[in-house]
Amino acid sequence: MKQIRTLLLLFLVGMVLACPAQNDNSGISAQEKKQVIDSISTILESSYVFPEVALKMTDFLKIQLQDNKYDGIKDAHEFAQKLTEDIQSVSKDLHLRVRFDPEGIARRRNAELSAEDSIALAERRLRNNRRSNYGFREAKILDGNIGYLNLTGFFGVSEEAGAAAAATMNFLSNTDALIIDLRRNGGGSPAMIQLITSYLYGPEPVHLNNFYNRADDEQTQTWTLPYIPGKRRPDVPVYVLTSSSTFSAAEEFSYNLRNLERATLIGEVTGGGAHPGGTQIATERFAIFVPDGRAINPITQTNWEGTGVEPHIKVPAEDALETAKLKALEMLLKKNAGQEDTFFLEWAMEGIQSQMEPVTVNQKILKSYAGDYGPRKIYYKEGTLYYQREGNTEYQLIPMSQNKFRIAEVPAFRIEMLKENGKVTGLKGLYDSGRTDQNARMGK
Repeated sequence: MKQIRTLLLLFLVGMVLACPAQNDNSGISAQEKKQVIDSISTILESSYVFPEVALKMTDFLKIQLQDNKYDGIKDAHEFAQKLTEDIQSVSKDLHLRVRFDPEGIARRRNAELSAEDSIALAERRLRNNRRSNYGFREAKILDGNIGYLNLTGFFGVSEEAGAAAAATMNFLSNTDALIIDLRRNGGGSPAMIQLITSYLYGPEPVHLNNFYNRADDEQTQTWTLPYIPGKRRPDVPVYVLTSSSTFSAAEEFSYNLRNLERATLIGEVTGGGAHPGGTQIATERFAIFVPDGRAINPITQTNWEGTGVEPHIKVPAEDALETAKLKALEMLLKKNAGQEDTFFLEWAMEGIQSQMEPVTVNQKILKSYAGDYGPRKIYYKEGTLYYQREGNTEYQLIPMSQNKFRIAEVPAFRIEMLKENGKVTGLKGLYDSGRTDQNARMGK
């Protein structure tokens, strides 16, 4: 009995020691390379949206294999990357991707065989979805009553995802303009596109897109929804931010609104992937994402595959948000010209312009502003001015002009330094409501 326990213990120790080696083993043999290519070729020929292109891709892979182009590759990750490059070189389809993912494939297959594993997989996905808040990363009201939504993915419309969308869109429902940031959005579900877009139109249906599916050899259509929870904003000006990383469903959203003339696109040309599909298992260690359909816009009768979506205003992605803020404020000022309550728009405009065109103030002038102003103090430290009131938080002052400063953390307040006969005599507090207050300089 003792001998059996000893053998069992040695076996278990051996298993524990062996597991890391197996999990980390990304080596690949010539036989497995051929097996992967054969399987991928079968999947492409049966599923890829363009059958004739599928044949060209599989022929190319087989020629590459016969010509020993893959012999020097010893790592499975590198092999997956090379296969991706080869099939994309033929198809120009950026959705086509081969992945080395033995753990993910094992989880997926176990979920298909076991109810317990299936539940575990679903719970893991749910946790991931919740952690990312279903793509609704950030929603806030910017200066000038401009709504901002940072949307990092178009998730499928489950009960929770739909609730997140409704809560976000209703939070932004009283803004005078709306910026939707898709610069880090890699795509997702047309159903979420349909839901979010419905908030930008009235109850009458609007035709958004068509999809062709190879397996069924038919087209389906997407339209705006007749009912949504909350307030519709058919007249709110919309600005969509794009980058070269904006991809797939994020491109569809942009392309739809561009062709419907519902939004102004600002940023970079998008990635250029218009073919929906799904991941298929090729072998125990390799999977491939295969597009089995294509988008067909009802206005253009084509899509953005390989070309990307062209923005109305081309700027580097990092400048897109400030550009959109400026354009929105210019539009709102023009729209509200002559009205009494435009001060807050002018305030916001001045702030954006100072960010886009930073001002430099001579160090001698900055030093001259340091001093006590009643309950307020101005400090000069290491080339920068700081503001403090009655011993509270100390804030850095950012120049807007030679004598006016803003505080990044307190956008509703600014400081203007006052002079008489070239001498600093006081400071004025400026507020986004139009109110001002003033303090004389003490001591000097």
